[in-house]
Amino acid sequence: MSFVRTYLRVLRLLGVESRLAITLALANIALAVSQFVEPVLFGRIIDALSGVLPAASWSAVRTLAPLMAAWAGFGLFIIVAGVLIAWFSDRLAHRRRNMTLADFFEHVLQLPLAYHAAAHSGRQVKVMLTGTDSLWWLWLSFFREHFAAFVFICVLLPTSLLLNWRLALPLLALCVAFTALTALVMHKAQAMQRAVERHYSDLAETAADTLGNVALVQSFARVELEVSGLKSLVNSLLRAQMPVLSWWAVAAVLTRAATTLTLLVILTVGTYLKLVGSASVGQIVSFMSLAALLITRLEQVVGFSNRLFMDAPKLAEFFEVLDTVPALRDRPDAVDPGRVRGLVAFKDVSFSYDGRRDAVTDLDFTALPGDTVALVGPTGSGKSTALALLYRAFDPRRGLITVDGMDIRTLTLTGLRRNIGVVFQETLLFNRSIAENLCVGKPDAKADEMREAAARAQALEFIDRNPDGLEARIGERGRLLSGGERQRLAIARALLKNPPILILDEATSALDPLTELKVQIALDEVMKGRTTFVIAHRLATVRNATRILVFGNGHIVETGAFDDLMRRSGYFADLVRAQFSTSPLPAARGEHRRPSDAVVED
Repeated sequence: MSFVRTYLRVLRLLGVESRLAITLALANIALAVSQFVEPVLFGRIIDALSGVLPAASWSAVRTLAPLMAAWAGFGLFIIVAGVLIAWFSDRLAHRRRNMTLADFFEHVLQLPLAYHAAAHSGRQVKVMLTGTDSLWWLWLSFFREHFAAFVFICVLLPTSLLLNWRLALPLLALCVAFTALTALVMHKAQAMQRAVERHYSDLAETAADTLGNVALVQSFARVELEVSGLKSLVNSLLRAQMPVLSWWAVAAVLTRAATTLTLLVILTVGTYLKLVGSASVGQIVSFMSLAALLITRLEQVVGFSNRLFMDAPKLAEFFEVLDTVPALRDRPDAVDPGRVRGLVAFKDVSFSYDGRRDAVTDLDFTALPGDTVALVGPTGSGKSTALALLYRAFDPRRGLITVDGMDIRTLTLTGLRRNIGVVFQETLLFNRSIAENLCVGKPDAKADEMREAAARAQALEFIDRNPDGLEARIGERGRLLSGGERQRLAIARALLKNPPILILDEATSALDPLTELKVQIALDEVMKGRTTFVIAHRLATVRNATRILVFGNGHIVETGAFDDLMRRSGYFADLVRAQFSTSPLPAARGEHRRPSDAVVED
């Protein structure tokens, strides 16, 4: 992405603030013209003072008054306009940064799980923060000074030639020198700066990864190794950064030397022209003032180019994420289904993660409202993938999934997922209060509703033990809770949402046998009247399922009720016999036998 294209896109992101942006741009043009006119008027005043004035004081005043008034007027306009432009530019830049950050955050959350699986969260946070900070600075500096600087240079060069082309030549030479030096440095350092930004991203990713696994780091005594690794990344970053800084330091020295020489040349040429009668003292003063202003503006332009150059890789990363089109989006005619009954059907559904090998193939089954469907089979057989397709973590490559006879792709994602509750095998919790975690699926839930759901999930006991109760914070990923407490909280969250379709992915895997029995009784109750899919559950639930789908290599190899599958003596019966070769089979519902700790392998 070229610098010009990058800058134009930065300005296009102003969006709804475009009217104010245009007003500020026009104000900058007026400011730049005034900044050029002011030293010209000052030179005219010098010429008037050094020339022949009327002897009478009042006549002299009347001669100088128009020039003095115009000069003072432009000076006051420059002050007032500068303050107002800075005032509104600051507010514009801050508003747009906050809105763009929120828009970027929303966009990233809408990207599919496949994207997030390959993109580290630490890198995404770094891209979001550094990208929006770069946008904020560019917006602010553009309207505060840089646009006016560009306009001033564009006005100065042709107009100064009309005023005195001999004195204007050093100014033109100065502009050429600045442009050549800036272009040279940017050409030399461009690839190096991209490498610098990659090092920054690696640093952010590594730090976030280490902090997110601090328990692992400490338990395996890896503190020194992780710190050493981070220091190595920092050293690599410095090695990549130093050549870039050196080039810009050389440019700064050369440009300052060029500005000093320019002032000396103007003074020398102006003195000669005065002696030969080709320039007045006022013109010399005007061009010295214009040279000082031009130097300031050129330094601003070089500073802007430097900052844009440094930020270009950050902006490229930012725009790359922003340009990522979500694979899963609402169709233009998508509808919100409201609350569904829970009739789920898979019709010849196939899906592949890599486009080469199917993760699931030709899945064909129907779950009636209120059914409990169990999915069993070895690891990687496609159980979790099948149900991920149901709540549209992905879309099938072939086939059709319907809920209440409606193709789920014709439903809004929000409307579909509002009807599905998921209890994951890996408990996912926010670093917030217990109440905030419970309300994920029902933001308007009352305290008594939360307590009821927690009680049904056997979670109320540990909630009430905490002095802060529902307002107690649970730490990052719920680390202030035990594994069983986290899982019971996740179950309570699903109960509170009260969806017509429920997915339990190893929902009781983290519980001790006694707590598991209590939670299983609560789950038996909550599963009534809703379509429930249970993945790799313990065999007590398998025994009571309406139907069992046995997966193997992405296919459904067997289907039926528990007793039917056992009578067939097929693949499922072999799994059961292998697991319970040294223990009795679990009791059916109602016998109240304590469930075995054995699990059908997921």
